[in-house]
Amino acid sequence: MNRRDFLIRSALLAAGGFVSAASPALAETAAKAAAAAGAAKAAGGQFSFDSDIYSQFRNPDIRYRPFARWWWNGNKVEAHELVRELRLLKEANIGGVEIYPVGLPEDTDDAGIPTLKWLSDEWIDMVKVTLDEADRLGMTCDLMVGTGWPYGGDFVPHEDRAQVVVVDAVKLTGPTVYETSAYSIFKRADPEATTPANSRTFELLSLSLVPDPLSSLDRVRDLSGQKDNDLIRVDVPAGDHYFYALVKVHDFAGVINGAPGGDGPFIDHMKKDVVQKYLDHMSDTIQKRIGPLAGRIRSFLTDSMELEGSNWTDSMADRFKERYGYDLMPYLPLMLWKTHRLGDVWEYSYGAQKSPELQEAIDRVRYDFETLKAEMLDECYTQTYCKWCNDQGAKSKGQAYGRGFFPLESSLHYDIPEGEAWTTNYLKHRLGEEMPNDDYRRGRGYVMINKYVSSAAHLTGKRVVSCEEMTNTYHVFNATLELLKVGSDQSIISGITQSIYHGFNYSPPAAPFPGWIRYGSYYNENNPWWPYFKYFNTYKARLATLLQNADMYTDIALLTPIPDLWTRYGVQTEPFPGPGPLAVPYTSLVWEAIHKHGGGCDYTSERVIAGSTVENGKLCYGPKQYGTLFLVGIEGIEPATLEKLHTFVQQGGRIFCIERYPSKSLGFVDYERRDREVRDWVEKLKGYPERFILLERPEGDDFYAWYPAMCEKYRIPHYLGFSSPDRYLMQNRYRTDDGTEILFFAYANRREPHRTEVRVGPEVAGGRYPWLLDTQSGERWRIPSEGGTFTLEFGPCDSYVVVFDKQKNGEPWRPLPAAGANAQRLEGWDVELRHGREGWTKSTRMQTLLDLRDTEFTSFMGTAVYRKRFDADELRGTVLNLGEVAGVSDVRLNGKELGVQWYGRRLYDLSGALEPGENELEVRVTTTMGNYMKTLTDNKIAQKWTNRKSKEQPQQSMGLLGPVTVYRNRA
Repeated sequence: MNRRDFLIRSALLAAGGFVSAASPALAETAAKAAAAAGAAKAAGGQFSFDSDIYSQFRNPDIRYRPFARWWWNGNKVEAHELVRELRLLKEANIGGVEIYPVGLPEDTDDAGIPTLKWLSDEWIDMVKVTLDEADRLGMTCDLMVGTGWPYGGDFVPHEDRAQVVVVDAVKLTGPTVYETSAYSIFKRADPEATTPANSRTFELLSLSLVPDPLSSLDRVRDLSGQKDNDLIRVDVPAGDHYFYALVKVHDFAGVINGAPGGDGPFIDHMKKDVVQKYLDHMSDTIQKRIGPLAGRIRSFLTDSMELEGSNWTDSMADRFKERYGYDLMPYLPLMLWKTHRLGDVWEYSYGAQKSPELQEAIDRVRYDFETLKAEMLDECYTQTYCKWCNDQGAKSKGQAYGRGFFPLESSLHYDIPEGEAWTTNYLKHRLGEEMPNDDYRRGRGYVMINKYVSSAAHLTGKRVVSCEEMTNTYHVFNATLELLKVGSDQSIISGITQSIYHGFNYSPPAAPFPGWIRYGSYYNENNPWWPYFKYFNTYKARLATLLQNADMYTDIALLTPIPDLWTRYGVQTEPFPGPGPLAVPYTSLVWEAIHKHGGGCDYTSERVIAGSTVENGKLCYGPKQYGTLFLVGIEGIEPATLEKLHTFVQQGGRIFCIERYPSKSLGFVDYERRDREVRDWVEKLKGYPERFILLERPEGDDFYAWYPAMCEKYRIPHYLGFSSPDRYLMQNRYRTDDGTEILFFAYANRREPHRTEVRVGPEVAGGRYPWLLDTQSGERWRIPSEGGTFTLEFGPCDSYVVVFDKQKNGEPWRPLPAAGANAQRLEGWDVELRHGREGWTKSTRMQTLLDLRDTEFTSFMGTAVYRKRFDADELRGTVLNLGEVAGVSDVRLNGKELGVQWYGRRLYDLSGALEPGENELEVRVTTTMGNYMKTLTDNKIAQKWTNRKSKEQPQQSMGLLGPVTVYRNRA
């Protein structure tokens, strides 16, 4: 596309303009959200952009610095070490901690340090030590509920423990007589769990013989009269059959990685009184010892709601009949599958084959069942927990998702909703090296749930959206600061505004090297790059200063096919999304495409739509308004939702249906009539062909290439355009309380640069001028622009913050060029290797730079110092380009420090330090430590994270790879 076409197209696409952001069960939440939006802004800190935010951006307040999840491994904590580690974190520019008791990692030498029991007086005293020291340091503390996840303990009475209903189906061919026993059934049906509970009990709920294939429930032969028999005997007629046993397992699973005092069976989250009792036990016990926690902790935290497939409670069958008017139990054995850890399904073809008509009915019953379960978890657990937090004078924070929770609606309740981002994707799924359409996980650092979590925050006017960030269960010793940045930037694009690193291990100096490691990217003072960690944290703090004082701009809503997923496959283990399936695998690609082409969007749900109002062609919920709605591959939908959307379209709103029109209703009751209602509403909507539009699914699910043409054809609103869009380039837009506009650009490619013109629409740029806020120095620079158009050149892993300010004049932005005149390649280096663990220093000579991985120093870790003398008589205004660097670079010229760079292009301005004649250049490169850890064959911890199956690490590049050049700055 030439420049003229680009400008014309950008102007047309921006013409949709700006709008700002607002079930029957959620109507009250929506009303409260609108009222609370102002309070949320005030809590984030209102200020005038011009007068305050530049100074805060340059010197971020401690509350904007990243937090760290602080694993109290094995509850083996001591006062002096707690104080030492808090101070260590503060020095690294960490602003707060999540106090998180967790089990001592396997194969760990505990160094003889005593164990404290959760909620014992001694343990609570350590909490007080932490709170007191954090207060002195100005740091913030959040406190984990329970230990590990989900919460429970041996002290929880048997009747309060979690339940699951599972099925056992045995293939039989008659005529024959089949004999079995309850013991044999229980042995086969016994569900897998991450932490099985030894105290589990079993109960047969029903027995039946089912012909294969099955066309009607009338053909099911009920054998439940034999439930109490010692010997169960079945006369099997001729043909193929399945013997079905429906089994309830009580107290079936325990807390994952629980610490002493909080390990053992987890609670039944579908019993409100049980949840309340557990929470009160924790708060009452702590506060009886050290007084109120109000004002001492910011929030209570709950981790992933991984309930191991728990799907039952004592009142479930009765609640189901009351809610839907029919009996669940005849359908239940036929709609369950064989499951394993976390409730994941072994196979979706388990048991007898059903006729299409019967399968349709069973799937609809499944949707009713899953919906009731989610409603009970919302009512009994989520709302109870959030109210309890506030009753203690603290905020509620949690990861409100998992098998059985509403992925969007559950987060509406939380004061600080929390998502996840995975470091695991870095080396295993090539973050920054690919971004394919067939597997959303590959090349992406965000997790799919983040968009739901951040959307809920936007719908309720919350600006602090936290993230269990850089979760690392594989590449502990090989995560670089650069990779952390790329993944973290993608978290921001998905809507995150606060990072909670996963995580910092409580690990005393007495612990044998490398210390105690539960998970994490080895945030530890023994990591060679630890002294440079503060630079990354300052980068994060500067971004958080902006993002937590602004609202993310979104004017497009995406209705995702969660009900279709629940209907076909049951709830899945969001957020991962595997190993379970997705109803529409391209869901994440749609929102990505919007943000890669200058728009902003949120997820919505039918319940949110039901709780919305329609005003002037906008769907309004809380502070949000959406004028454009995408139905992302939706098949099933409620007639009432379509009725609301018909009003939306009548008033001027637009709906784009991707791949298909909705065609049927959800759930079982009277579904044929409700299916007709769905079809009737769709026909009525088709009466507005300019505003109810069917879009073909792009070939190969290439929504990135597909979306610009859709924007141009249908004038879908967005606020900026790129002359050269790129799959790795994404953006978000934010607006502060005084109307200042902020754009955040993140470029994830780790190998190649990218240059593009950015055309910003008048809604953003009108009467304002673009300024670059330098996240490294804290300075701001005026960006040369013309008519809202300016150029950005991205190096690998780059990100930019552009602010539109009414101030016109200022120092222009002059980035260092990646190439220039009179280039001189520097060869012949003296290299000094300083081992970061063993303490030795060795020297070598490299005429041509080599990757240390490919030398005799393959297993090195620490700092490699490269020295070179070069003549600069003919050079002025010179730039140093280090080329490729595997590690953190720290440069000195003639003894003058030129700065630290820890990601992307390593460009240094030499002009202030360059001298006529001979100059002495010193480049220090600090490496990762994974290659070294692989060699420690007698160290169980080192081998666990580098050489064991599924965690085997390839050798990593290290050092200064170059080529290193100096050249004249063209500017």
